[in-house]
Amino acid sequence: MKTSERLIEAGSALARLYAPKRPEALVLHLHGGAFTGGSIDTSRAVATLLAEAGAAVVSADYPRAPEHRFPCALEMAFDTLTDLYQRRRELSSQKSLLLVAGEEAGANLAAGLALIARDRRSVPLAGQILISPMLDPQLASCSVRLAEAGPVGCKWADGWHEYLGSADKASHPYAAPLASSRLGGLAPALILTADDDVMRDESLLYAAALRRADVRVELHTLSAPTGWPDSLTDGAAPDARWRDAVRQHFADFLKSDFTKARNVS
Repeated sequence: MKTSERLIEAGSALARLYAPKRPEALVLHLHGGAFTGGSIDTSRAVATLLAEAGAAVVSADYPRAPEHRFPCALEMAFDTLTDLYQRRRELSSQKSLLLVAGEEAGANLAAGLALIARDRRSVPLAGQILISPMLDPQLASCSVRLAEAGPVGCKWADGWHEYLGSADKASHPYAAPLASSRLGGLAPALILTADDDVMRDESLLYAAALRRADVRVELHTLSAPTGWPDSLTDGAAPDARWRDAVRQHFADFLKSDFTKARNVS
């Protein structure tokens, strides 16, 4: 599906709009980068696949750590989400489904936005799309250990430290959704991980926690090799073997009955 691209302002954020001719939905996309890096330029792969799947995609920048710690990025992202909801007719259509999406640290922010949207009841979400989500500040999972990424000396550990600033923030559900004890009532979730994904185990654990809270979840684990999450953040070659599968999962989720059942008008 061919799409056009242009830079826009969304709330107070600089963003890139990917606009197919007849969008199925409007998606706020947030890039990865371990909370300290990344940009709307390094996140083209995922944003493009979302647009090719049929969504109008607003890929938005956000303030990064350590200059801007939790909850700065999350609050700015919620401001952007609110702006998109108010402008959905301009950017997609008045009846467009509104979703959040992200990869790695961006998926953390997307999961946090789903929690905030539920709690503040100001922006109705039809779904959340989490790709290789960075959800566990303890980095205690087996997949992290197998990747030789531990509590110190890796970019994800450093990113968590810079983002949170202090250990007490690690217990805040908006900062670390995997630790939340109250997940009921959230928008349906599509969670994508891979056999060689550093974030595989926390992805699986979050999917299980959402299901225990009666949240509808579509979970898919792609076969290795994918190079996730690095290949998501740094951009992927057009012939990356996982692109077609991810695009199809996006398209299926956008058209799914349980997503369309949520009224966002």
